[in-house]
Amino acid sequence: MADNIVRAVPPAGNVHALNASRGTVVRVDGVSKRFDTKSGTVQALAGIRQSIGAGEFVAIVGPSGCGKSTLLRILCGLEEPTEGRIDWGREGQAPRMGVAFQDHRLLPWLSIEQNIMLPRLMQGRASAADIDRALALCKLVGLTGFEKRRPAELSGGMKQRASVARALFTDPELLLLDEPFGALDALTREQITADTERIWTEQGFAALLITHSISEAVHLADRVIVMSARPGRVVAEFKIDLPRPRTEALGSPEFGKLCSDIRKKLEL
Repeated sequence: MADNIVRAVPPAGNVHALNASRGTVVRVDGVSKRFDTKSGTVQALAGIRQSIGAGEFVAIVGPSGCGKSTLLRILCGLEEPTEGRIDWGREGQAPRMGVAFQDHRLLPWLSIEQNIMLPRLMQGRASAADIDRALALCKLVGLTGFEKRRPAELSGGMKQRASVARALFTDPELLLLDEPFGALDALTREQITADTERIWTEQGFAALLITHSISEAVHLADRVIVMSARPGRVVAEFKIDLPRPRTEALGSPEFGKLCSDIRKKLEL
């Protein structure tokens, strides 16, 4: 693996970097996944070995169907690996997790405030503290004034903001993002990406982003992992040492070179 780690630019200051003393949140140890279908067995993942450190932001890019989302579903317990295992860093106990998918999955009959509190409402009645947290999260993601609205009254970008807020409600130690901005227009996507970086910097959780956007991955991640076509294998890993916040670096030669180098590994 070490031979495939690329340091594309010199180390920079003001980077929200992994503090090794904080330990590892999760380690993926030799994970493979096969699915049995009517037409035969499909090998989705093959021998994935990776880890995510506390406070680290990791992005995975790769061709459609390479198993990126399958790996995320394994991490959040929606799938089981066929081979290998998931080792959680804190005495084998899974961290608090939040998940946001490409489909916002907001319940149409609930207000935005109630949707954000859904993890608590599923356990019973929300407390005053829960309501306060939902309102604070609305402010954090830019939804102040829309707390009582229903999802149908919001734009696509606002619905995704609400989805991210719901994922943050449990104060996660690990945030899993499965292409949550993929269906948005370019301007909205760029703004939400910048806001996601700000929120991660302020909150300090670990994060895993699945995306088809190379520029989005470079904007957000400390490391970008490149996967091959199915069966998905790790073919390269890029350390992103650009200073944060990265909005001003989007048009820089260093940013462009990183995107170009990653694209070459994808054989695009």
